[in-house]
Amino acid sequence: MRIGLIGTGRIGAFHAATLAALPAVGRLVLHDAVEQQARELAGKIGADWAGDLDGLLGSGLDGVVVAAPTAVHDTLVRAAAAAGVPVFCEKPIAVGPAATRALLAELSGSGVPLQVGFQRRFDAGYAALRDAVAAGDLGRLHTVRACTADPAPPPAGYLALSGGIFRDCAVHDFDSVRWVTGREVVEVSATGADRGDPAFAAAGDVDTAVTVLTLDDGTLVSCTATRYNGAGYDVRMEVAGSRSTLATGYDERAPLRTTTGAVSSAAPYDGFLSRFHEAYVAEMAAFTEVASGLRPSPCTGGDALAALLIAEAADRSLRTGRPVRVEA
Repeated sequence: MRIGLIGTGRIGAFHAATLAALPAVGRLVLHDAVEQQARELAGKIGADWAGDLDGLLGSGLDGVVVAAPTAVHDTLVRAAAAAGVPVFCEKPIAVGPAATRALLAELSGSGVPLQVGFQRRFDAGYAALRDAVAAGDLGRLHTVRACTADPAPPPAGYLALSGGIFRDCAVHDFDSVRWVTGREVVEVSATGADRGDPAFAAAGDVDTAVTVLTLDDGTLVSCTATRYNGAGYDVRMEVAGSRSTLATGYDERAPLRTTTGAVSSAAPYDGFLSRFHEAYVAEMAAFTEVASGLRPSPCTGGDALAALLIAEAADRSLRTGRPVRVEA
C-alpha cells in the first residue's frame, strides 16, 4: 500500500522510519512545509517526497499520517477527508473543544476513517491492565494511579504553543484511564506548582501538576505529571481493586530506587520514543489495517475529544481552585 506522511520533524521522522519498515507499506511519500527537510529524510529512508499537499493527496494514497505542527492538524485532516484518504493524526486533532467538535461533525458523514495518536493504547503493559479490568480479575476498582514524568522541560518556544501540561502531557494519562477502565471521567480537581524555569509562568503553565479524577462508577484516579524528573523518563499506571492490584511501567528501565534496594537495573528511558518504541510500531501497523478496511479505528476522534475535555476541566480547576465537572 502507498502511505503519505505530512510533517518530518521529530515524531514525523520517527513515524516515517517505522512506516518504511512495515511489510504492508510498499511506498512512502513524505511532505513538509520545509521541502528540503522532507527531501533529505526521503533520501535517508528510501521514500518518495511531494512538494505540495495537493500533489501528495492526489498521488493515489491508501492512507496519510499527519505529524505536522498542532495548529494545522484540523486543516490537514479536512484535506485528507476531502480527498477520501484515511487519516492518522497526532493529538490533538484540533485546537480546543469547539474546533474539535466542528471537525468531527464535518467528518461524520465522510466515511473516511480517522485514527488518533494515543500510543499507550498499543503498549503491552497498558493492554494487559485493560484486559485484567475487563475480565474482572481485580474485583471492584477503587483506585487508579497514573504517572507521567519528563526528565527535563521542553524548550521555552515549545511551551508557549503546547497548550499547557494538562493538554500536552497529562492528556495521555487521561486517555489511558478511560481506555484501561472502560469508564468515563465525570469530575476533575487539579492543582499545580511552578518552581522551575520562568518560561512556564510566562506561558501561563506549571511544571508539575496533580489531578484527581472521579469516574462515573465512583472510582478515584490520581494523575501526576512533571517536567523535572531528573532520574529519567517515567510513565506508570497502577490499578487497584477489591481483589487485587496490577501495575505497568515497573520494568528494569524504570527510573526508581527504594530504601530496600534498587528497583531498576538498566539505564532509564530518555524519553517517550524509547519508552514506547514498540507501541509506536504497533500503532502504525494498526493504521495500515484501518486504512485497508481490515479493522475500525482503535482510537477515534470521539476519544480525542473526551481526553481533551478532561484536560480542559483540569486547566479550569487549576485556575479556579475548585472541582470542575467534565462537559458531556
